[in-house]
Amino acid sequence: MTTLAIETMTTAEKLFAMEQLWDSFCHQAEPMQSPEWHRDILRVREEHAQYNPSGFSDWAEAKKRIQDQLS
Repeated sequence: MTTLAIETMTTAEKLFAMEQLWDSFCHQAEPMQSPEWHRDILRVREEHAQYNPSGFSDWAEAKKRIQDQLS
């Protein structure tokens, strides 16, 4: 296995390396298990969404809000 000098890589090189890693994950034969802490976080967020539905907006509204903040 080759060690990458991440600190010396350009942004484009880092993105390319990430794409290569992600592609290798997508094509590997064995299924990946999410760690338990993922389930814990999702459970907390689901409970929050259930008890605070007004804290969310649909994608179109969120996108417009972000665009408005950037302009």
